[in-house]
Amino acid sequence: MTDHMKKINSSFTDQAKSFENANMNFSKKEYLDYTMKAIGAAKTDLVLEPAAGTCVCGRTLAPMVQKVTCLDATPAMLNVGIQSAKEAGLGNMEFILGLIEDLPFPDASFDIVMTRLSFHHFQEMEKPFSEMNRVLKPGGKLVIIDMEAAEESVRETEDGIERLRDCSHVRNRSRQEFVSLYNAAGYKIWKEESTKIPVRLSAWMELTKTPEAVQKDIVQMMERDMAGDFNTGFHPCRKDGEIWFDQRWLMLIGIKPY
Repeated sequence: MTDHMKKINSSFTDQAKSFENANMNFSKKEYLDYTMKAIGAAKTDLVLEPAAGTCVCGRTLAPMVQKVTCLDATPAMLNVGIQSAKEAGLGNMEFILGLIEDLPFPDASFDIVMTRLSFHHFQEMEKPFSEMNRVLKPGGKLVIIDMEAAEESVRETEDGIERLRDCSHVRNRSRQEFVSLYNAAGYKIWKEESTKIPVRLSAWMELTKTPEAVQKDIVQMMERDMAGDFNTGFHPCRKDGEIWFDQRWLMLIGIKPY
């Protein structure tokens, strides 16, 4: 296991309950419900959610499909998903500890493969995408939901702030980087859209238990941005006495060629 992966596991272990219970609610229920409807799952579908975290998407899709398999590399995150599924009475789910880069399933096993807010944690995009593609049936849907990178001029600054707040962050990817993966594999992109998700800065930092000193540094950068002498890429604004910004969530749904 790489040092970066160890940091991710340690960070996620500490954060598991926070992700499920944070004030900000990273799932943003309205957007989550919308995306699940957009997928258009059928009752006979077999679904895989790799890099599932607490399995928010899998748990939301479970009542609509035949079976959902959730896979994640971090036991603490997966355990939250298991417990939440039990509490919700979801009996058509299974939970597997493993890596998205090495999925333990035969080729063409699933009708839908989807992952949410995972790609910005990966050092490289090609292997995770390749594995998701491998286990998806021809004609199946490959769904990626993740944060979209800022404009190129401030991309490194934005990612630097993201890493200050969360050591597991690697890099936000651009729309074109995602589209290129789908195109290279011959997919027909059925849906491609960006949605702005309003985020309260203090809740965003509390979610990952960002150290107080680091929080102060981030707040200072946001204040400089609002004053016009520094560009963070976050486009912050003050609302009701607090700093807010809009995350850009990109959703791509591709149909695998036959």
